[in-house]
Amino acid sequence: MTSPPPATGRKLSALITVHNEEARLGECLDTLGFADEIVVVLDDCTDGSKEIASRFTGRLVEGAWDIEGERRNDGIAACSGDWIFEIDADERVPQALAREIAGTVASSDHDWHPIPVDNYIGARLVRYGWGAYMGRSSYAGLFRKGAKSWGPERVHPSLSLSARRGPGLENRLEHYVYRDISDLIHRFDRYTTLRSQDLRASGDIGSLAANVRRIFSRFFKCYVSRKGHREGAYGLLIALFAGLYPIVSYLKARIGEE
Repeated sequence: MTSPPPATGRKLSALITVHNEEARLGECLDTLGFADEIVVVLDDCTDGSKEIASRFTGRLVEGAWDIEGERRNDGIAACSGDWIFEIDADERVPQALAREIAGTVASSDHDWHPIPVDNYIGARLVRYGWGAYMGRSSYAGLFRKGAKSWGPERVHPSLSLSARRGPGLENRLEHYVYRDISDLIHRFDRYTTLRSQDLRASGDIGSLAANVRRIFSRFFKCYVSRKGHREGAYGLLIALFAGLYPIVSYLKARIGEE
């Protein structure tokens, strides 16, 4: 476990929201010892997640949420820190990043800071080409309480952030985003289903023509603009699924209305 930093007068909460993550939760929580408190939101967990979380913290929030954004906002509300570091169960904080987060909290005059991410498929580091729902090259993971809120979507909710953005951190978070290619395909099916539900709930599922165009624009962005081609077959796979995500979500929403 990472050693806690010296007291700075600014309290840091580490926040993690989980649903049945017993296989990965302990390793994640073990890297959060630098925070002043750890808050774990347990979303309808039926496995051993609660028991694992209880070994690291008494700050547990239990419930059942259909909307991911609402679950994350309730987690933010439960944090007592001046600053919040938000992380998922499939992510790990190297010690260099832990030290940088602690130093940033102690000295920052801004409201939030992006954190760069290294994404892994299995043991393979895939740094380039991420986009759409697939993975994130950086995220607004460190913020003052009140500076960040999530939108009302079921999957990959939108963000509202304070305008006082600080510089990005230098050290990278480790994100074990997919166990293997089969895991990637399984999540594609699940996420497009949830996205189709959000589209139907919005009352505007879009058009076939617009989503067909997005196949090519998203593929180009991931494979060319974001240099996915440098990752070989992995980059091609990411670009293909990123391009297909909008059209498959749209078709599921459309078929579901018929």
